[in-house]
Amino acid sequence: MRVLRGFNSLGEPLPSPVVTIGNFDGVHLGHRAILDKVVAEARARRGAALVLSFDPHPSRILAPQRAPRLLTTAEQKLALLEAAGVEAILFAPFTLEFSRLSPQEFVEQVLHHRLRAAAVCIGANFRFGHRQAGDAALLATLAEQLGMAVHVVEPVVIRGEVASSSTIRRLVSEGDVRAAARLLGRPFTLSGAVERGEGRGCRLGFPTLNFVPEQECLPPNGVYVTETVLDAARHPSATNVGVRPTFDGRRLWVESHLLDFSDNVQPARLEVRFHDRLRDEMKFPSADALQAQIASDVERARQFFVQRKKCELQVEKKGRTTG
Repeated sequence: MRVLRGFNSLGEPLPSPVVTIGNFDGVHLGHRAILDKVVAEARARRGAALVLSFDPHPSRILAPQRAPRLLTTAEQKLALLEAAGVEAILFAPFTLEFSRLSPQEFVEQVLHHRLRAAAVCIGANFRFGHRQAGDAALLATLAEQLGMAVHVVEPVVIRGEVASSSTIRRLVSEGDVRAAARLLGRPFTLSGAVERGEGRGCRLGFPTLNFVPEQECLPPNGVYVTETVLDAARHPSATNVGVRPTFDGRRLWVESHLLDFSDNVQPARLEVRFHDRLRDEMKFPSADALQAQIASDVERARQFFVQRKKCELQVEKKGRTTG
């Protein structure tokens, strides 16, 4: 996937580009529905699937006090977009001047003149132009005058929740990582460079791999059922997000204990995928009390994966029977 920064980096226009517009934080199921339409249209037209995004996030210019804590790092987002079939992403520099483009100026100057878009795919709630004055209906009217097709994709709703970045941020911040995963279409993930700790986990009998998360949107402090990715292999794990209050800690860490894993490894980086929340982080009266609670947490995490495996086998057996 080509990563372009600024309109001047585009060079020659892409062939018959099919464009979608947005920040795509999280690349959730709502985003995927739009991206699937972009990729399908691009293939039908023998064109290029192009994402127009913005740097920095518009809210950091227009309302920095309300700027959201992002779900994904730039690297995560690019990898997810590429996996969805996007061929190029262009980051337009978002400035106050850019924000003042009227809807008509945005369509004419950006989509038509700069990108030479053959078609545009957007969500039904898409807004654009100065003070978000433009909507999907106006985009369709303006684009038609310039020979561009517009495709509007309806929201994805799962169990009554619309798959949106703001909804997923709320769910993650509440610790409901299960519901967040349903809307993301995958587990919520934290990552970071591994740092050597003080060895307390080893002394308690539960060694951990530790890192400070790179992501901005974090679940509340507590213990979670997770999978930890080492060298592309997934390992069941129990993970604490917090500050180690039993030991009067203050720095936030993600500490992951891999279940039934005895290798003495110290990877450079770590990725942890969140499946369920077990409890709040607590301060214990002693190291022994903390050790007993960790043992209980680890057993509950182990049972989670046992039950998940049973469910997978049942689904597989049912599929063979009906097939």
